[in-house]
Amino acid sequence: MTFAKTYRLAIAAGLGLLTVGVGAFALYSVRQVLVQVIIALFVAVSLDPAVRLLIRHGVRRSIAVAVIGALVLAILAGFVWSLVPPLVGQAGDLLANIPHYQQELQDRSRTYQEIADRYGLTERLTEFAKTLPAKVGGGALGVLTGVFSALLNVLLVTVLTVYFMADLPRIRRGLVRLVPRANRPRAAQAINVVVDKVGGYMIGNLIISLFAGVSSFVCLFALGVPFALPLAVWVALTDLIPMIGATVGAAGCCVVALVTGDLTSTVVLIVFFVAYQQVENYLIAPRVLRNTVDLSSVAVLLAALTGGAILGVVGALMSIPIVAAVKVLMTPMVEALNEPPAREPPRRATGADPGAQG
Repeated sequence: MTFAKTYRLAIAAGLGLLTVGVGAFALYSVRQVLVQVIIALFVAVSLDPAVRLLIRHGVRRSIAVAVIGALVLAILAGFVWSLVPPLVGQAGDLLANIPHYQQELQDRSRTYQEIADRYGLTERLTEFAKTLPAKVGGGALGVLTGVFSALLNVLLVTVLTVYFMADLPRIRRGLVRLVPRANRPRAAQAINVVVDKVGGYMIGNLIISLFAGVSSFVCLFALGVPFALPLAVWVALTDLIPMIGATVGAAGCCVVALVTGDLTSTVVLIVFFVAYQQVENYLIAPRVLRNTVDLSSVAVLLAALTGGAILGVVGALMSIPIVAAVKVLMTPMVEALNEPPAREPPRRATGADPGAQG
């Protein structure tokens, strides 16, 4: 190999590495925007079954997208409007009464009193409660900045979601055109499976979370546990988290009931959450998520951990229907590999039978 050819190959390799590096740096620089685009696309795919339901009833897609978008925004606005004032008030009361509840628990339990005296929990909680208003007031500017940034992100995701919902059929056709013509039918089938799995799982998961929140509020209110509304919202939000979310939500409610109430209410609440989890796992979830997610517990856990490590709670939610769709697509290929090979037909003799002569 001549020096000139070697030099040209080295220059080409260097330019290729430089291009890859510049592309990776560009993707890293706009990673936040890419995450918002992915979330918006996922939300649009999740709402697509509702849009298609209206389309099947003769509604144009643009009108169906507008109706579903307005309905979702109205539900969210009503939810926030009815929830935020009492939630903020009750959460503030909970923080303000932490020393009082801690003192009551210390008076009722000698074991807790010994632990509190050994580690100084009473003094620390009292000091925290005294300095909390100053900390909140001093960080008001940072809180306002964070709230404003969060509102901008929500607005951007909302606008992108509306655009994706309106152009989702065109996006699906564009993705199909990226593959060779011979593989386009299979690619279209794969995209349809992914859209159906994602949409069905997300809508079903929201319905299950609503069941969990409402039933928890009824139980907490009936037992007289303080702060029933924020605790019910906490249960509904944590129930969206795969595998461990329901346990985390129930544990938070039981801790608050133990600190603010009596032992009987806490035991009844524990029994309720254990019974409700059985009802949700074996009665509600199988009917709501029918033919949506057919994965083993290990696969769900690994998918949730991987998605959570990449995109947090949103990634954990997105990973499970995507893995379920991949399983549906890979099942025919795996079954084809396990089929026994076809037996070849016996070859016909080409020569004449020697015994037939003479």
